[in-house]
Amino acid sequence: MAQQIADRRDQDFVLHEMLNVAQLSETEKFGDFNKKTIDMVLTEARKFAVNEILPTQKTGDEEGVKLENGQVKVPPSFHKPYKLFCENEWVAMADDPAVGGQGLPHTVSIACGELFTGANCAFLMYPGLTHGCGLIVATLGSDKQKELYLKKLYSGEWGGTMCLTEANAGTDVGALESIATPNDDGTYNIVGNKIFISGGDSDLVPNVIHPVLARIEGSPSGTRGISLFIVPKFWVNDDGSIGEDNDVVITGVEHKMGIHGNATCSIAFGSKGKCRGTLIGEKNKGMKAMFLMMNEARQGVAMQGHGFATTSYMNAVNYAKERIQSPNLLSMLEAEPKAVPIIQHPDVRRNLLIMKSYVDGMRSLLYFMGFCFDMVHTAEDEAIVDKYNGLIEIITPVAKSYGTDKGFEVCSLGIQVYGGYGFIEEYPQAQLLRDCKITAIYEGTNGVQGMDLLGRKLGMKKGKPMMDLMGEIQATIAQAKEAGLEDMAAKVEAALNKVGECAMAIGGAAMSEKILDAFGSATLFQECCGDLIMGWMHLWRAAVAQPKIEKAKKKDKAFYTGQVVTAKFFIEHMLPIGLGKMDAVKGLTGSIMEMPEDAFIG
Repeated sequence: MAQQIADRRDQDFVLHEMLNVAQLSETEKFGDFNKKTIDMVLTEARKFAVNEILPTQKTGDEEGVKLENGQVKVPPSFHKPYKLFCENEWVAMADDPAVGGQGLPHTVSIACGELFTGANCAFLMYPGLTHGCGLIVATLGSDKQKELYLKKLYSGEWGGTMCLTEANAGTDVGALESIATPNDDGTYNIVGNKIFISGGDSDLVPNVIHPVLARIEGSPSGTRGISLFIVPKFWVNDDGSIGEDNDVVITGVEHKMGIHGNATCSIAFGSKGKCRGTLIGEKNKGMKAMFLMMNEARQGVAMQGHGFATTSYMNAVNYAKERIQSPNLLSMLEAEPKAVPIIQHPDVRRNLLIMKSYVDGMRSLLYFMGFCFDMVHTAEDEAIVDKYNGLIEIITPVAKSYGTDKGFEVCSLGIQVYGGYGFIEEYPQAQLLRDCKITAIYEGTNGVQGMDLLGRKLGMKKGKPMMDLMGEIQATIAQAKEAGLEDMAAKVEAALNKVGECAMAIGGAAMSEKILDAFGSATLFQECCGDLIMGWMHLWRAAVAQPKIEKAKKKDKAFYTGQVVTAKFFIEHMLPIGLGKMDAVKGLTGSIMEMPEDAFIG
């Protein structure tokens, strides 16, 4: 039977042959998770994703959400899988069992998350955002806040959101107008309006907990005066029971291009003057809390882009193997040439190979990020912890932006492989493209990710995270040379050196009078880093697979050969395009800022 959402053999390859994730069982934290246990967890996740979540993808898109008498109604098909999702403890897979988690290695939770996201991203956003809210409570909450909220969130019994955006304060969070006024009992009255709040309400849960950014009266303007508050839809009593209505009103749900099954809400807090919240974290330190939320969200959005892509790719491969049309070019001169599956046609195969190269490369990158988290949590040497924290920081903006841009490209190619059928809503590809587009926009547009990479991450700790990343790539180059892949290794090494030159050029310009020109090329620099990292991931894959081809069984021989050929395709056919982008970054064009504003009118 054809697979539908992700290639299990490839998941196993990344987990066990690239990352050797079972080595984590040698640590005290993950002692229960040997290879057999990890495989069992992944098998159960796949069964649940295919049997329970995937059937809701189309129905959820068609049914959408409704706002009735102030209550959001999610697609009816979501209720059963959500209940089972919570009962099976999938909400907090990598968190402490003492607070409702499974305690899985982060790498394994990423692999499970790929399956759930690929099955139906709109559905997964409800528990995903709930987990993000729980992470804030777990990290910044007082003992009382943890007692009241954490288990309810990590179990999925209650829902959670992130309430940052306002009509006049999107990317510029410091412009927000929501106000918090202190009460005598230590709570705060909250007044303000938020928009674009994913999962802002639902009938899946009896209560929704909102982390809300607001400014305490008298605090400084801009980002220096922002604080974070926990604001429940219904007040939570000291004994943990649900109390009175907390004046949190859903004023509308957005009608969107995609992810129709997830409620994107506008919310009024305190329109009747009766909304209360409690400060979480330090006063005026809401931006620090926001980045805690945003980093997990950005990594999650990278997975969303990948999830849409991997499902579109699997659909396209299955379709291309079954769709019979036109003769093979080599038989065109025969008297009566027979039509063949379209996967035999060179341009279709080219499209599939582009899709495969991005899907496989992003899977490796996302799992590697998960492994970095596991190293942070298990390493005893502070230098190692610092190194892997730095790798997470430098990779996050690239994974979010590159993963979602290329995810959208893969979904577009997925339609192309289907031809006219791909453009028809009866088939699955159109929805995946519609749903994927938002990933390049929310949790910081991809342009913002480029600014983050250039403005914050590149020079972080005097450039150490960037140097550590380049060191990891150099180690893979050495491994590939030992495996007899000298030509591919040399090409990746050339790209590595050129990205280093780009970093010096654009980083220097960002600290000079050419700062605007530098940031005008920040997105392109980010793409260059993404191209390099994809080349690195494919070289790593090939270096692992190449020595195993000769002794492999027939099925594995094809798989390992496919790893090497995919790497060859990306490094020889796709990476040279990246080298051209690198030349453009080094050139640091001034045309972007030279363009007169009036000239855009035409």
